[in-house]
Amino acid sequence: MSDAVTLSLAEPPVHALVADCIAADRLAGLDAKQIAQLPVVHGGRPGALGDFFKVRGGRSSVVRIEGDLPQVEAIGASMAGGELTIDGSVGRDVGIAMSGGRIDVRGHAGDNAGGARAGAARGMTGGEIIVRGNVGDEAGARMRRGILAVTGDGGRGTGIGMIAGTVVVLGQAGPGAGRFLKRGSIVALGPMDRPATFRYACTYRPPHVGLLLRYLRGHAGVPIADRYVVGRYARYAGDLAELGKGEILQWAGE
Repeated sequence: MSDAVTLSLAEPPVHALVADCIAADRLAGLDAKQIAQLPVVHGGRPGALGDFFKVRGGRSSVVRIEGDLPQVEAIGASMAGGELTIDGSVGRDVGIAMSGGRIDVRGHAGDNAGGARAGAARGMTGGEIIVRGNVGDEAGARMRRGILAVTGDGGRGTGIGMIAGTVVVLGQAGPGAGRFLKRGSIVALGPMDRPATFRYACTYRPPHVGLLLRYLRGHAGVPIADRYVVGRYARYAGDLAELGKGEILQWAGE
């Protein structure tokens, strides 16, 4: 057993590389040779993880991926535990259907981060995803539980169809954020164009937001200024086109 498994990009993919075999809990029982033999799909054709990544270490639920990976998709899909750090940007579907553990993306993430598989009723059901950059469209789509925190901007439809859970966007939330929200919270520290189907409720200092932001700052190292931790938030209830039991909490000042 090693302290961590390290995957270093050795052969950048020319086409989309679906690497849903990369999940911290699934690598925990495998040695380096077995990890390298895991199946991937490159441009619609089968291959092995070792065709693209150099593997160091094994039998660890702490995984580090080195390299810029905008063509690599579905990393952390259905992950249930462990820690996975991506030192660079990553393609679509990172952490889809995730149920536990933590994924830390130290760059941008593509569409559907923490979202649902095609045709699935639920997306992420637990765990944490931290994106230290922007995310693409529909991050947190149909999310059921867990935390998705974005230090940059969100794309279109952030948190669309959320059933529960929490999405935090430090930058600008994209258009259509929160549409069809059933329950759950979107915490917007930056500007946001709210859907018309949300209704203003009040402006207050929600204690749970302060606790959440302190947790993200202390345990995940997310750079959050004190003014957001102790500030006032305007609460908007919605989506009134759905159950109407969700909320958008938008920072309103100190």
